[in-house]
Order: sequence, then structure tokens, then C-alpha cells
Amino acid sequence: MERRRILLVDDNPHDVELALNAFQEGGEEHEVFVAGSGPEALAALRAPENLPDLILLDLKMPHMDGLAVLDAIRSETATRDIPVVMLTTSGEDRDIQASYDHGASAYVVKPLDFGQFQQAVQTITNFWARLNRHPRFG
Repeated sequence: MERRRILLVDDNPHDVELALNAFQEGGEEHEVFVAGSGPEALAALRAPENLPDLILLDLKMPHMDGLAVLDAIRSETATRDIPVVMLTTSGEDRDIQASYDHGASAYVVKPLDFGQFQQAVQTITNFWARLNRHPRFG
């Protein structure tokens, strides 16, 4: 299996640490890059050589929320087809619907238990990085 590039966009350092630990504990050997804000994520996406194969995007962030980031991702030709999984604490129906309306590929509520969180991250990456067929990967 090829290593995939994953962009994790989350403003909460604790959640970022949990996600990175989940990748490490799960033996995932993907390249994981972190953006601590929406503007930082969009800046990272401007470098064509650094485009990720998967984006894990938090919904609730200050200054620029996940929906605004998602809109920007979907508006650019270079990034519009990158799978974006909303990985957030909100399980509210309106947030789920809005995320899909804005072009999310999937929506996952962050489990509070680390073991369940680790399993969720592993399931997401297993599907999107291994099982899913995508035109970018041939």
C-alpha cells in the first residue's frame, strides 16, 4: 500500500494530539500534516506538490469554520475532488446536513473514549486510503 498524505485540520491541540496518537498506535504510516486553523489549511493547499489524498476537517473552529474551509476546497479545481471527512464533536442534525450540503465526503462525530476515537480514525483511513478507488490514484 502506498503512503497517503493526510491533512488534519483542527484548532484544538488536545484533539490533534489524540488524532496523531491514534495514527501512531494504529500503525498507520501515512504522512499526516496538521493545520491549526482554516486559513492555515488553505495556505497549505495552495502548494500543488503538497496536496493531500484525504482531509480530516473539524467543523467548529474560530475565525473560519469548517464549512467555510470546505467551500474553499470545493471551489478550487486542484482540490475539489479530495475526499473531506468532517471529524468533529458536533452530532447536531443541522451540522451534519450543512456539511453534506457543502460537499463533505463523510461526517464522523469524534468519540470521547480514546479507544473508540482510535478505531474511528483507523476506520476512516482504512476506507479512504486503502479501499476507496479514486481517480487521482489510478
